Amino acid sequence: MKLLLIDGHYYVYRSFFAIPNLSNSRGERTNAIYGFIKTVRRMLKDLQPEMGAVFWDEGLPQRRVELQPAYKETRKEMPLPMVPQLDFIRDLTPRMGFKNISLPNTEADDLMGCYAIAAAKRGYEVVLATNDKDLFQLVNPQVKVYTTAKADLASPKDTHALLGEAETIAKWDVPPLLIGDVLAIAGDSVDNIPGAGIGRKAAAALLREHGGLESLLNNLDKVKSLRTREKLMAAREQILQNRKMVALDCDTELPVPLDDLRIQPDYPALLEVLEKCEFKSLLQEVREEQAKAGVATQSELLL
Repeated sequence: MKLLLIDGHYYVYRSFFAIPNLSNSRGERTNAIYGFIKTVRRMLKDLQPEMGAVFWDEGLPQRRVELQPAYKETRKEMPLPMVPQLDFIRDLTPRMGFKNISLPNTEADDLMGCYAIAAAKRGYEVVLATNDKDLFQLVNPQVKVYTTAKADLASPKDTHALLGEAETIAKWDVPPLLIGDVLAIAGDSVDNIPGAGIGRKAAAALLREHGGLESLLNNLDKVKSLRTREKLMAAREQILQNRKMVALDCDTELPVPLDDLRIQPDYPALLEVLEKCEFKSLLQEVREEQAKAGVATQSELLL
């Protein structure tokens, strides 16, 4: 059984900026909607999952804000033309066959972690569709990260890649379990988490040499570079706080049971949306897909 977990906000943002100008005949912006649908349909083609869900951020966890009040403060406001499209996409997602999953004051990556761990325990193959650094901590023989980034593809002919343990180690220079340690030292400018003035590559090298963050901080006298040692000593408390910040909260009870995540498109409802958006090529694709699936059309349902 293969379970696809999609980071909703990431793909809405990516679609919005990848397709800058697209509207229907009523002047309504549809660029993010079109890009999101095309992206998810590509995932379905690439991965052939039986189960799936789309995850959404719903505010910041109190734990992280209490630790670092400036957490994510530097993030820009959502562009106004994206707001109605985001609402539209969240209504559209179930028509594509996916459950929307979110909880108040909870970030999508934490919930994705909860589902990835629960599904892996059942023996499922789990694919995380995301660009979130923190989620690479979950990679193991049953959990991989889906990407279409050119830098991650094995060859120019490839359309996507699944990053497992070997690929993650090549990307981060440490095993998945040490990625949180790397982020604790290097920080994360995207989330406004301050680092110790040591980059990711140098942090990974230190962790490989010393076996992990705890061992490194307990043996600072063994750090060869005096300047690096001084940086680590000065930022010790910040690093320990950062480690708590980047740790995923994977103990939340699943808001939607795993057994309810089978992908089941509502073709008549999906076609209705595609017609409203005036996506002609997508309409033809979905009609052909519906015919192959043997699902009644809207006109047939009315007879």
